[in-house]
Amino acid sequence: MLSKNQISQLKQQLLTEQHKLQQEAVQALDSSATVQLDQQSVGRLSRMDALQAQAMAQELARRRTRQLLEIAAALKRIDTGEYGFCEDCDESINAARLHINPACRFCLNCADNH
Repeated sequence: MLSKNQISQLKQQLLTEQHKLQQEAVQALDSSATVQLDQQSVGRLSRMDALQAQAMAQELARRRTRQLLEIAAALKRIDTGEYGFCEDCDESINAARLHINPACRFCLNCADNH
């Protein structure tokens, strides 16, 4: 069972990560813009590089969105008093595991099933 101090520290860690991800999302808007396929201004390899960079930026945006949703869910669990307990078996999640990933929803045993 986590102490109030541990939960407070983990909440701060979640809020810090949330802020960082939100800042990255704002900065990344330009990277995921539609690639112009004007044959006159850009060569074929340059267009391929631009398309690859765009695809990578879009995947990073999807991951960021997923992480932000996981963080929001963890913050909600803190507010409702459900934080630190496995969503499958309701056992306490190891504090060391939560310090590595404070948005973690499952204990180590149940994580293998997901």
